[in-house]
Amino acid sequence: MNYFAHALPFLDRPYFVAGTAVPDWLGVIDRKMRVRSKAAQKLTDHADPQIAALAAGIIRHHHDDRWFHQSRAFVELNLQLAAAVRRVLPRDDGFRPSFLGHILVDILLDASLIAEFPKRLDAYYAAVRSVDPRLVGDVVNGLASRRSELWIVLIPRFCAERFLYDYLDDAKLLKRLNQVMRRVGLAALPDDLLAVLPAARAAVDGRRDELLAEPQSSDGAPENANPASPRDGRPDP
Repeated sequence: MNYFAHALPFLDRPYFVAGTAVPDWLGVIDRKMRVRSKAAQKLTDHADPQIAALAAGIIRHHHDDRWFHQSRAFVELNLQLAAAVRRVLPRDDGFRPSFLGHILVDILLDASLIAEFPKRLDAYYAAVRSVDPRLVGDVVNGLASRRSELWIVLIPRFCAERFLYDYLDDAKLLKRLNQVMRRVGLAALPDDLLAVLPAARAAVDGRRDELLAEPQSSDGAPENANPASPRDGRPDP
């Protein structure tokens, strides 16, 4: 899952929304910096509701990623899109196609949701803008394996760039993908990749309901869900 899909059911809870973004923000700030659910769990009953919500959002992100990346739809789409990438990058037998297969499922799921609920993306950015970057940074630094002073820069820049809107346009998406490639130390993607994106979008759109269907336990509740943040798999219209 990516930023928007993680947060969509919770847009009325800004600090929870920010919490769902924290693990992805860490990939931008410092890829060696980690915040585990076990550490965040200690703050879910904090007297400050903003801190408690932030911690719960971090836990929700990790919970969602566990079931999402193990789902049949994700695994099959990952393989399908990686194979499509290899066909347009035939000399690339390294890590890049499989990495792209993975992140394209995440990103194109966001794109599918944004296309259907564009006003909700406005609400998403409004929620993130409303949080205090210093508070987020202080809490995360207290939980993480390393510290960073970049939170007061990253969160305002994240809101100013509004790059999630670029996921709807293939050329802009390719530019964003190349930013990710640079960040993880992989070679830039050529314009040839643009030929893959329309079919990739259609494939993810066609399985969106499957991708968002969190597994249910025998009693009908989401398996191992955070009880403070249920997800039914389908955003309201």
